[in-house]
Amino acid sequence: MDTTSNVIITNIFKPFQEHINAEQDIREEIRNIMKDIEKPLREIVTQLQIIHQKENSEDVNAACFKSRQLFEEVRSGFDKLDKIIPEGQYYRYYDHWRYPTQRLCFLAALIVFLEKGFLIDKDTTGDIIGVNGKQKLHLDLEDYLMGLLNLATELSRYAVNSVTYGNYSRPLQISKFVAELNAGFRLLNLKNDSLRKRFDVLKYDVKKIEEVVYDLSIRGLLPDETVNVSNTENKQDKN
Repeated sequence: MDTTSNVIITNIFKPFQEHINAEQDIREEIRNIMKDIEKPLREIVTQLQIIHQKENSEDVNAACFKSRQLFEEVRSGFDKLDKIIPEGQYYRYYDHWRYPTQRLCFLAALIVFLEKGFLIDKDTTGDIIGVNGKQKLHLDLEDYLMGLLNLATELSRYAVNSVTYGNYSRPLQISKFVAELNAGFRLLNLKNDSLRKRFDVLKYDVKKIEEVVYDLSIRGLLPDETVNVSNTENKQDKN
C-alpha cells in the first residue's frame, strides 16, 4: 500500500474514532450522573421498606416525607442528565436510565398510594421524578406502566405482611386498588414484549391478594363494616 493510500485510509477512519471517543465520553458522563441518581433511589427503597416491618402510620408518614426529600436529589440528577444528552438522541442512550426510571416510577406510585390511597397519573409521576418540562428528557409511557406493575407486586407483599401485624383492613384496600389497576391494564392492547410479559405477572399478584382476603373472610377476621356492606349488597342483589 503506497503513501497516498495510507493518507486516504487515515482521513476516512480518523473521524470515526473521534466520533467513538466522543460517544464514550458522553456515556461515561451519563454513568456518573446515574450513580448520583441511583444513590437516593436505593435510600428511598430502604425508607419505604418500613411498610413490611410494622403498622405505624406515623412511621409510614415519616418514611414518605423523607422519600420525597430524597426525590429532590433525583430531580437534580435528571437536570444534569438533560444537559448532556445530544439533541434527538434520547433512545440512543436510553438503556442507561430505563431501569432506574421504572424503579422511580414505582416508588413515586407507592408513596402516593401510602399517602392518599389512589393511583398516581403519568404527569404527576414525571413531576416527582423530575423529567417533565425537560428539553431532551421525558417519561416514556412504558416506564410509567412498568412502574405500576411493580407497584402491584409490592402491594401483594404488603397485603400479606399487613395480616402478620394485625391490620386486617389493609388487604381489602389493596385488593380493591389492584383489581382496578388490573382492569385498567386489560383495556390496553399490549404487544408480546417485555411489558406484556410483565403484565402477565399481574394476574398472580391479584390472585395472591384475593387469597389473603379470602383467608381473612373464612376466619371471621374482616372488619365488621366490610361484612355489613357485603351483606347489604347481597340482599340488594336478591331483591
